[in-house]
Amino acid sequence: MSSPTLEHGANGLIWEPPGPFSLPSTLGIIPRGATDPTVRLGPDLAWLAFNTAAGPATLLLKSSDGGQPGSGARAQAVRAQAVRAQAWGPGAEEALDCVPALLGCDDDWSAFDDPEFQATLPRLVTETRRRHRSLRLPATGRMIDAIIPAVLEQKVTMIEAQRGYRYLLRRFGHPAPATESGGPAPAGLIVAPTAAEWSRIPSWEWHKAGAGPQRSATIMRVLRSAAALERLAGLDSVEAAAKLQTIPGIGRWTAAEVTQRTHGDPDAVAVGDYHLAAFVGWALIGKPVDDDGMLDLLEPWRGHRQRVVRMLGLSGFRKPMFGPRMTIQDHRRH
Repeated sequence: MSSPTLEHGANGLIWEPPGPFSLPSTLGIIPRGATDPTVRLGPDLAWLAFNTAAGPATLLLKSSDGGQPGSGARAQAVRAQAVRAQAWGPGAEEALDCVPALLGCDDDWSAFDDPEFQATLPRLVTETRRRHRSLRLPATGRMIDAIIPAVLEQKVTMIEAQRGYRYLLRRFGHPAPATESGGPAPAGLIVAPTAAEWSRIPSWEWHKAGAGPQRSATIMRVLRSAAALERLAGLDSVEAAAKLQTIPGIGRWTAAEVTQRTHGDPDAVAVGDYHLAAFVGWALIGKPVDDDGMLDLLEPWRGHRQRVVRMLGLSGFRKPMFGPRMTIQDHRRH
């Protein structure tokens, strides 16, 4: 793998990836749903708003070629093109410092793409990888920003969790810092509350967001250790996940959902996910399996299990649908 090029300038930072790169594919795992108000993701640019140690920041990432994912020959034609990053607000400098990791600069697929390793993979995975060489695994380094929505997603449907998260962000977040020209960031772009602000949200607001006492109590425990948890970004992903699980209410599923985003963990598998094990089983052997069965199937590719899962998710494969859909229950007025 050739080395990427980084260029710092008065107007921000320019990153030239060493190979094919897709901005929306790489950052697509960061928003919690299509309407996450902390992110605006398009085919050739991304706006993100978040807190840093120096204060809030608005970050604009723009790809010179649109970086659009495709299939077949079109996917192969996605070239290494520069991504320009600009940031505003008190945390602008720190936001720019995080850009290389956010764009997957440290994500190395060379072992996965080695012909001997590829020969061990199912054709569904290898064909998908051939079409999606522009995907990288991002690393945000922002622990609290990843933990809170992950806890909200425990034991409920994604629709419920994302609705509650949006409610809390719009109720207690802040408008993203204005751009250098004095103009506003995109309408509705929000910086999430700081750890201190999250901790001051009253219990009835968590209830309005659909987060019951168990999940809100877990979040409060997280926030009491916020400073220590943010330091986990400096550890390797396995150690960070283990330390996360010492907090009551955080298990393997939540830890994996966090380190996939904060560390770009290429091996973290969301054990305990309501749909994942059955999906992996159907995709790989044509029948559903439980979590232990999924881990057995993925074991030959340990070190790259998340890469395999991501390729399966991008393959277009859909498992058979049986029975009624899960009913979404609104507990906010109960």
